[in-house]
Amino acid sequence: MPSARDSRPRPSNMTGSSRRSFLASVSSATAAMAAGSVSSLAAASGVHVQGSDRLRVGIVGCGGRGSGAVLQALNAHPENVLVAMGDAFINRLEGSLDSLVESLGVDRAKKQVDVPPERRFVGLDSIDKVLAAGVDVILLTSPPGFRPDHIEKAVAAGVHIFAEKPVATDSPGVRRVMAACEVARQKKLNVVSGLCYRYHEGRRAIVQRLQEGAVGEILAIQGDYITGGLWSFKREDGWSELEWQMRNWLYYTWLSGDHIAEQHIHTLDVMAWIKKDVYPIAAVSLGGRQSRTDAIYGEVFDHFATIYEWADGTRGYAYCRQQNDCWRNANELVLGTEGRAKVFDHQITGKNAWKHTDPIGDMYQNEHDALFAAVRGGKRIDNADYMCKSTLMAIQGRMAGYTGRRVTWDEALQNNEVLVPEKLAFDMPVPPPVVARPGITRIAGLGEKPKNG
Repeated sequence: MPSARDSRPRPSNMTGSSRRSFLASVSSATAAMAAGSVSSLAAASGVHVQGSDRLRVGIVGCGGRGSGAVLQALNAHPENVLVAMGDAFINRLEGSLDSLVESLGVDRAKKQVDVPPERRFVGLDSIDKVLAAGVDVILLTSPPGFRPDHIEKAVAAGVHIFAEKPVATDSPGVRRVMAACEVARQKKLNVVSGLCYRYHEGRRAIVQRLQEGAVGEILAIQGDYITGGLWSFKREDGWSELEWQMRNWLYYTWLSGDHIAEQHIHTLDVMAWIKKDVYPIAAVSLGGRQSRTDAIYGEVFDHFATIYEWADGTRGYAYCRQQNDCWRNANELVLGTEGRAKVFDHQITGKNAWKHTDPIGDMYQNEHDALFAAVRGGKRIDNADYMCKSTLMAIQGRMAGYTGRRVTWDEALQNNEVLVPEKLAFDMPVPPPVVARPGITRIAGLGEKPKNG
């Protein structure tokens, strides 16, 4: 499942000693790489020059998803070279680099990994340093709360972007990303989203048929992302409150958006995609914490049951849960006047029965193959509209769940609640987590009285 997956590169047969030897000598090893690999990094060049094979890749956010994304980026073309890495924590960066080299092997790593110590950046400002190191493409895989700031800075630097989902955790953040992506269009930058189902060949095939009327008029869509619990880390001596929250970012709304945004967004995005990227006008939701109530789980809910309303009368029933030892399901069921479809199974029953049987490939790899082919070919991929609106759809559902109110699309889009602090420092005071209480919790701009009916 996309958000729960551990995407760290898988180990090869490379021995620990050979891997350590490579990492220790990476500066000298990279001197033998293609001419200009270091000297050209002195100044950022902005948009990649069409016709040049070598693309310099940077990454910010070296956790499991980031480690998987950088391997996929290097797999996309043999002339893709990782030249800079950034993370808030040194152990995450070093662990990611170690596992990457382990997966590639020494010979290939010498050709595609050019990250000497002076281009391994640690801290809350690592995004600035990675961009200043001179990259053509940046992979943005830090916790989602940082995404608006990182996207704005990448666009300002004239760098092509792969951005994991969601792209914000609050409405002002979504609006910031929308504005930045408009500038990216003017600069002709590629923006590829980590909403990977859109790069899954089986899902592409069935969604196209549904959009063409394979089940007739769509009456309802049920979308499930019902799974178990995810990882957490125990607090260690010396961690500030901010470091604690960042290392366990899944469980803090300002960092993750809650699991309706961090994980269930995949399902919500498919529901909107089926509707030809027309988004719901309103949402109501039931949510709370039943089993994941320990303080280690911060403030997020462990379940949401959300009903989305479209202007044409279609209803979307979206269920997500992260509870262990319970029934699990990840699928979208589409009910129409002439049939029904199970999207994850790539199957339609009814008048226009059909099942996808062609190869589907790896949707995570497909994203990066498409991105780097577009950059080299002077073409442009722009996933900005749906990555922003699907993020807002998730935030809309979370607002409805947290408050117990019916939340319209316009209320969600225009809301001014800012969750992410403007400036961060590891020694700063951090407010304690507060678990929302439907019917009691208020969000400014949503009104004081619930709308019934």
